[in-house]
Formats: sequence, structure tokens, C-alpha cells
Amino acid sequence: MRATTKPTTADLDAALPAQRGRPARRPPTGEDPSLRAAYRLCRHTTRVHDSGIHALIQLMPTVLRPPCWALWAAASVLDDLADQRDAEQAERAARVEAWTQALQRDLTVGTSTDPVRHALVDTALRWRLDLSSLQGAVTSTLDDVRDRRFADWAEWRAWCETLVPWVDQVRHLFEQAGAPMTLRLDRQQDYKRFIDGAQLTDILTDLGADLTQGLLLLPQEALDTYPSAEDDLRQGRWSPATAALIRELTALARQWLTRPAMTTGMHPGAATVLNTAACLMRAQLDAVDGAGPTLLKRAPRPSLATRTRILAPARLRSGLAWSLTPLTAPGPRRPAVTKSDPSRAAEADTALQPPPPHPGGARPPQITLDQMPAHVAVIMDGNGRWAQQHRLPRPEGHRAGTAAAHEMVYGALEIGLRHLTLYAFSTENWKRDTGEITTILEAIRRDLDDGPLRDLDVRQRWLGHPDKLPDELVQALLREERRTRNRTALTLTVCINYGGRDEITRTAAALAQEAHAGDIDPHLIGEDDFARHLPHPDMPDVDLLWRTGNEQRTSNFLPWHATYAELHFTPDHWPDVDRRDLWQAITEYSRRQRRHGAAPLVSPEHHRPPRHVRCDCRSCPP
Repeated sequence: MRATTKPTTADLDAALPAQRGRPARRPPTGEDPSLRAAYRLCRHTTRVHDSGIHALIQLMPTVLRPPCWALWAAASVLDDLADQRDAEQAERAARVEAWTQALQRDLTVGTSTDPVRHALVDTALRWRLDLSSLQGAVTSTLDDVRDRRFADWAEWRAWCETLVPWVDQVRHLFEQAGAPMTLRLDRQQDYKRFIDGAQLTDILTDLGADLTQGLLLLPQEALDTYPSAEDDLRQGRWSPATAALIRELTALARQWLTRPAMTTGMHPGAATVLNTAACLMRAQLDAVDGAGPTLLKRAPRPSLATRTRILAPARLRSGLAWSLTPLTAPGPRRPAVTKSDPSRAAEADTALQPPPPHPGGARPPQITLDQMPAHVAVIMDGNGRWAQQHRLPRPEGHRAGTAAAHEMVYGALEIGLRHLTLYAFSTENWKRDTGEITTILEAIRRDLDDGPLRDLDVRQRWLGHPDKLPDELVQALLREERRTRNRTALTLTVCINYGGRDEITRTAAALAQEAHAGDIDPHLIGEDDFARHLPHPDMPDVDLLWRTGNEQRTSNFLPWHATYAELHFTPDHWPDVDRRDLWQAITEYSRRQRRHGAAPLVSPEHHRPPRHVRCDCRSCPP
């Protein structure tokens, strides 16, 4: 992202009081005048830097405009700091680094003396944004102070991905507001190409300004198609080769931007924003095509009539869509407290919350430690059949199943279970309908971003393989692993894109590689060696494997860990279960005698069943 207009710091400071006399939609920032002023400055900064982005934000619901202003204003400020030609390269990099480090400090205290950071901190806390995902984009901003060269389109696309975290933050805002920009799994490539098209449009628009700074942000692979074009561009000459190159690149950008299926299934308001963005950028490419030699001197812009033709109907469509979807902004939030801050360690411990009580007041049974399983694994089966029984689309069953998964975590915490593993998505589930797969994985990601487990003493882990999973889901899973790694009450492992045979095959391959390298004697390999090469070597064996949905098979689930597991099958579909069913399964487990191949200590005819355990589960009598 490069600004089309570069106001100075004095210009931005002067803009704030100029806004105070104008009527404005007040962002939901309470009665803090400094925060309202900070959001107004962010709005002005966004409008000055990129009128197209400002127009798109105006198509969003009112509650989402202030956080979007804050995000794009922060991106613009970083862009300006990296692009200031009155300072040496090292000084510009130092300014960007200082700004981002100040942002980290501001996030810990929940406010800032810098107005743009003040608005950004409020946005991050209020909307639960994880700004750590922007680190790569910041690093690229630091790199932008140097001349960039790309050998081919692959290198160029890797650089383009620095825009994705900023766009993903906006998508997260839509999700938080209840109107998600859900992308089907079979449209992920469309999304990436759309981002490529946006970046290429931006580069072609600012070609003249970049060339004056010695930058030519096009891959050598494209430049080599017209051998004299690179020299002509660097010398500021408009030649037949230059014209042919520009025509080819604008056609390529249009192709990347034209992705009508990308918005299939989205909320109509969110779809209008993306479709309008594509229309505006195609109009910008038309202006680039029509600029001719002036492209090398100044940035072309679509006419006012063209912009009005695109934006006027878009405003009507978006206004109608948002009027049918009541959205509210969340209230202010205090900054998250981390244990890495010694001065606030005590507060960090108290920040974790107990699980909410059962709505009916049910309490867990009292089970002695020697009868308590250490590890319960659950195959959450029956979501689709539950939906069909209720005459709903199958994806609705997976949404309903999310609440049951929360109940399992609450029940595990209340009864004192140390390890809970949930089978969320298997390697065989890729055979299902694409829409259903998208719903399952999007529900998991949204739950990770803002689920009710965030403030519980739960260590979250992922077991599975990243192949074919959306990058944003993988990053969300890894982020939660890092964020919760010091929590101790319950270890929750969620199996996503997991297959038991695949896990064993990959572990065997890792052992074979070590044996081939001479690090281990293949004749001396034992079970402990194998276990050390599993993805989570510290995961204990499964004591109790429970499957819902009236099916009685283990379905390739944890074959290594569940070798001696007690099996428990129940008829209810997964969305119909709650924590009481977990307690009943554990109660049933406590009544079994586990021998692991040894002879019973008491002969069957003299064996007396264990004393009945009193609990509030569904099956036990009062």
C-alpha cells in the first residue's frame, strides 16, 4: 500500500480541529473526547491517503467504519514513515520500528498519546483483534525503504501477501459484527488472486511516482516479455514496448479482479463491499489504459462520473442490506494481561474465569482420583443427522454442535479432567460437500477468534496436518497454542484434518529418516522411541473413548493412544449432548475394572460392583 497523497504531520494535526465543527456520525467510543477526536483523525487520514478505500468503508455498516478508519490510518502512517525521502534508509526503518514498538506498549496499557495508535488500540481491544498477525506486513513496510526486485511472479506474490493481514482484520470485524465475509474453500484461490489484482492495480496507478524514487515493483518475468520495456521505464520513456507491457498487465489485473463466485454465500452487505471494490479497481485500470505517456508523470484517476456510476447504486444496495441486519458495536474492553509482564502476574492469574454454571444447576459427580480418567477422547458424531431431523441444512448442525463442544470443556473443567481431545474434522471429511466443509472450518476459526474459551484456564492444542487447510485457520490454531501454552487446568486438543493412520505413517517416516541418518539403531527401536516422534509426545494414552450419534466404531481416531481405551457409545446426536453426558460417561468409566491384560484381582463370582456414584447426570437415578 502506498499513499496517493502524502500529507505532513502538521497537515494531519491541523485536520483534527477542522473536523470538530462538522456534523459527523459518532463512533461508538463512549464519552471520551480524545478517543472521538482520534477516530475523526483516522477518518481524515484514510480519506486523504486513499479516497477509494474511504468510499468502500462508507459502504460498511456504521458501527464498522471507525475500526476500519483506525486500521487503514495505521497502515497509511507506517507507509508514510517508510517513504519519507527526507531521511536516510536506516532512519526511516528506525521510525517504523519505533512506532510499532510504541504500539505494543500502548496495547498493554489500553491507551496512547498518539491519536492514530489511540484509535487502533481501542479498536483492537473492543473488537478482539489480534494485531500480531500484522507483524509480517510491518516487516514488509520496513523493506519498502529499499529497492525491491522480484525475479518472477512467485516472488512478487509473496510480497503481495503482506496486504492480506490488513484485509483479514477487516474480515474479522465483519465476523465480530455478525455478517461474516465467509469464503468457500473452493474459492480460496480466487481470494488470493483478488489480492494480487488489487496490488497490481496499485502498482500500475503509482508507476510514475515509484519510478521517480527508483522503484520498479514489477517482476522480471513480466519485464522480460518486452526486452526494452525495463530500460524505457527507468528512463521515463513511453515506447511501443512500454505501452504493450502496460496493456498486458492491466488485462492480467482485470482477470485477477473478476472473481464473481468469490462472494457466493456471503452476507449481501459484505458482498456489495467486495464487488464494488472490484468495480472501482477495474475503472482504475481503464484510467491506466487511457493515460498513455502521462502514466509516467502522474497517477491517473477515474472520472467523477465513473465513480458516481459505481458508488451510487452500491450505496443503495449496502444501505438496504445493513438495514435488514441489526448490528451493534461491542463496548470498551480492558487490555489483555499476559504473564510475560511480571508486574501484573497476579492480575493475570485472576483474569482467568471459571466455566459458566449449567443452566439447570447440575453439578458434577464426586469421583475419586484413582477412578478418574486422565484423558477422554470424543468423536463428535451426528451433527448432519441432527440438522436433517430438524429439517435444517446440514451445515446448521455443525453450528449447533459448537455449543456442545463448549459444554464438554465446561464439564471437563468442573469435574477436574486433565486432558480432553475432540475429533472435529478428519482427513476423510474432505469427501463431503464443499459448502459443508467450509461451514465446519469457518465455525472453528470464528470460535478460535472470539469463542467463550478464551478466558478459561484451558491450554489449547491442535493435532492434524496443515495440508489443504486455509492458511488463516492454521494461523489461528497456532496463535491459540502460543497464547494458552502456560495454562494448566485442562489441555484441550482439537483434531482437525487428522487421520490416525496418517499420523502413524508420518511418525514411522520420521523414525526411518533418523535411522537412515544413523541417529538411531533400527534394531533397537521401541515403543518409547515411536511415541517421542508423535506430533504431541506428551499426550497421555486415552482412558475413555466416547462416540455419540449411535455409531460403534473408532473411525481412524487416535489408534496409537487409544489401544487400551474403554469404549463408550451413546445414541444422542452431538448437538443434543451437554456436560451431564460427559459426567455420565466418566461415571460409567469409574465402574469398570481395567486390567490391561492382567488377571482380575477378585474372581468374578466374588466381585462386588463399586458403590454407586451420586451425580446430576441424565442417566443416574436421584
